[in-house]
Amino acid sequence: MTGNALLVVGDVVTDVVALHGSPVTSGTDTAADIVLRPGGSGANTAAWAARLGADVRLLARLGYDSSEWHTTELARTGVRTHITVDPDRPTAVVIAMVDRTGERTMLTNRGAGGLISEADWDPALLDGVARLHLSGYVMFADAGLRLARRAMAEAAAAGIAISLDPASTGPLRDFGVERFLRESAPAGLILPNLDEALLLTGATTAEGAAVLLSETYGTAVVKLGAQGAMAAVDGEIIATAAGVSAEVVDSTGAGDAFAAGFLTGTLQGVSEEAALEAGCRAGAECVAQVGGRPRYGLDLNRLYPIHTD
Repeated sequence: MTGNALLVVGDVVTDVVALHGSPVTSGTDTAADIVLRPGGSGANTAAWAARLGADVRLLARLGYDSSEWHTTELARTGVRTHITVDPDRPTAVVIAMVDRTGERTMLTNRGAGGLISEADWDPALLDGVARLHLSGYVMFADAGLRLARRAMAEAAAAGIAISLDPASTGPLRDFGVERFLRESAPAGLILPNLDEALLLTGATTAEGAAVLLSETYGTAVVKLGAQGAMAAVDGEIIATAAGVSAEVVDSTGAGDAFAAGFLTGTLQGVSEEAALEAGCRAGAECVAQVGGRPRYGLDLNRLYPIHTD
């Protein structure tokens, strides 16, 4: 029987964030403020959704080096974690170089997260769940793709809504657009940013991409950053929201926070417009800080403690 919980299947990442005021120059040092943050698209979305009042579960795979730290950080946000710890591989790591505009350039090692599989799945995870939300990163490895297929099939059979964040244009291109559209067909809601939406459709405008994606999935929400967001249903734009003004410090996790705001709003039964506005508020809160998770009173640039091997 479905309830009102949100189940996120996705990645947990150790983010190393380097804020640099001058361009990165090859072959020499560049001064930067460097901080450590818990991250990962799926985990970020889960944390923000819990912060916004949703009942959230997260299925993920962590490494031997930092699983206790990550699990504790997620529990502090109110996320109920269902974690497998890989004894042979470290947790995924992303080095995010953030310039003075808040824009990111990322170096990624997927670590243990790249090996999440059907072995990590338990059908009981869907008990009481109203929505299954997948981070696209899960689908970009063969084992994760098989997990995604099974999770979506069981959710669909149970009448549970399915949503998907396409993750990133680089992996999408490598995976193949047509393949991605085919594999993600069970989803009834997709939440791409503008670049992802244009890549997935071949459209030249946000409106055109939203319409085309809604014809494929039923509902499409295109994230436009500072310009807000729009939603289309069955080939028609039905709602838009303006961006919320914020001083941009770091754009890491902004799209994940937006997704959390939108999904939490829909779980609470608000209109598409109100859900878009909730997403924009969460995204604006996220970009005003360092890192992709909600903060709990720590100084902006304080290093997180972490246990390592």
